[in-house]
Amino acid sequence: MDILITGSVAYDYLMTFPGLFKEQFLPERLEKISLSFLVDSMSRQRGGIAPNIAYTMALLGQHPRVMATVGEDFAEYRAWLESKGVDTALMHVVPGLYTASFFATTDQSNAQIASFYPGAMGVAAQQSLHDLEDRPNLVVVSPNSPEAMTKFAAECRELKIPYLYDPSQQILRLEGSELARDMECAHFLFVNDYEFSLISKKTGLDLANMLKHVDVIVVTRGKDGSSVYAAGKEYNIPVVPEVSIVDPTGVGDAYRAGFLTGYARGWNWELCGQIGSLAATYCLEQKGPSNHSFTRLAFVQRFRKYFDDKGLLDTIIL
Repeated sequence: MDILITGSVAYDYLMTFPGLFKEQFLPERLEKISLSFLVDSMSRQRGGIAPNIAYTMALLGQHPRVMATVGEDFAEYRAWLESKGVDTALMHVVPGLYTASFFATTDQSNAQIASFYPGAMGVAAQQSLHDLEDRPNLVVVSPNSPEAMTKFAAECRELKIPYLYDPSQQILRLEGSELARDMECAHFLFVNDYEFSLISKKTGLDLANMLKHVDVIVVTRGKDGSSVYAAGKEYNIPVVPEVSIVDPTGVGDAYRAGFLTGYARGWNWELCGQIGSLAATYCLEQKGPSNHSFTRLAFVQRFRKYFDDKGLLDTIIL
């Protein structure tokens, strides 16, 4: 299956705060908030939602394509992605701009405060699905410039290409009517439980009504696992126990990659979610969204400690 992933491409600047954010906020002074956190570590990581998803899919034997706009500083990142098996031919360098940057600080409870500079991502709407020589089987519409997300979802509907709608970080920028419009006719909606509540509040739609417009809804719930709603059924997927919790950045992207790997192979919804659960745990155990690594054999062996794939994952190893 040819899966085309659109979305942000960024360098992530990840910092850790040796305390708790919640202890620093004064509820009675929130309208005049002015805080500066002294962090005790910082690292620069390759990131962005589109390549994060693509990287883990490639680890699992898939060959995803990424369509995005990047800056003049992207050459090393491109070479690295291609060495991992990601198709970067549709990642367009914008002269005079830098690749987007994500700045995130994580506290001791894994709460996170972040900001994002769009850079070259800001002109992502210059790209078009109409220009593709090969039409994909599925398009992932993940956080990007709002104009690009709107455009790509509309083009999917025009071209009758199934798409996965993943508004996540851009939910705050999108109106309820925009969210409802781009959920309409989407094959998948992927969100975490907080984002689901935001969408429900903005659109006025509860789960039952969302499922009248979206074929499959996947809600990730952190340590409480995930839920997959499809074909009138609910599948509750537990997390895979971690060896250690290092960094939550990119865990949702890894989950999506695992889920899409199962979907690309035609496997059932529960198995797709279980593959996503293990992929997410691998990411959680490393710092940064694409520093986890595993052989496909090791992945399958660990998977079978917690789930029964009925032998289907043998095809991943081959």
